[in-house]
This record gives sequence, C-alpha cells and structure tokens, in this order.
Amino acid sequence: MKLAASLDQGLHRRLVDGLYVEAMVMADEARAYFDLRDGGDADVDDPVRRVAFACESLKVTTRLMHIIAWLLSQRAWQRGELSDAEMLDEKYRLGHAATTDPSVVGGFPFAARALIDGSQDLYERVARLQDRMARPRAQAEPNPARALMDRLNAAF
Repeated sequence: MKLAASLDQGLHRRLVDGLYVEAMVMADEARAYFDLRDGGDADVDDPVRRVAFACESLKVTTRLMHIIAWLLSQRAWQRGELSDAEMLDEKYRLGHAATTDPSVVGGFPFAARALIDGSQDLYERVARLQDRMARPRAQAEPNPARALMDRLNAAF
C-alpha cells in the first residue's frame, strides 16, 4: 500500500489494532455516559447548555465513528480486502470532524469533558498517523533510533 509504505507492516498492524481497541472502548464509554445523561441532568439544566451538551455528544460520536471507519479500512487493507489503489480513494481517508470550543464545555461535568478531550486527542493522533503514512519515506523526518538499528543490522 502506498499510504503505509513508510511504516513497517507489523508496526502498522499493532498501531491499527491498538487504536481500534482504544476507539471502541471510548465509543462504549461515550454511549453509556451520554445515554445516561439523556434523561435530563441537574449539571446541565439551562436549555442553552443542554443544546451545547447534545452538540458535543454528537461531535464525540462523529469523531469516534470517523476514527473507527478509518481503522476498519486499514484492517481491510491488511487482510487484502482492499487494494492499494482503492486505499487512495478519498472515502477511505479520515473524515472531517468538528473541533470543540473549550469555552463551551468549560462548565460541563468532568466525565463529559474527559470524553470530549479524549475523543479529540484520539482523532488528532489518528490524523497524524494518516499524514505520516501518506509521506514517502524520503520525506519522513530522520529517526535516530531507526538509524542506529540500521547500523546494527548492517554490522551483524
């Protein structure tokens, strides 16, 4: 795959699998938390705050679904279900997800802020991975650890 050519295949698989587990756990936590809060809450009693809370729950869900979809396409490529050419299609890239304004969520319960921040962090990490994979090896920044490993391999 041209997009993953700059990563070791085993590393690619471990990264994708680890991120997938993290995304699925976070999606389950978000579902449980936001479903529990759906019936109304004293923490979010103002109608404007309730709408903001609902919007943020949708943003979290959207971020996580984009992440999971991207990771599933990576897994499909690993198994040979998608070709290198298919992976270059825009539909297999990480979808756009809106960011959260910290001033809007500042008064939300801690658990909500933790889910919002966690989903943004995970989305940013996956976006960086996608960007890193799209860069040819020649453009990748030099890695001192990789250079040392290459020298050791050459010596033995």
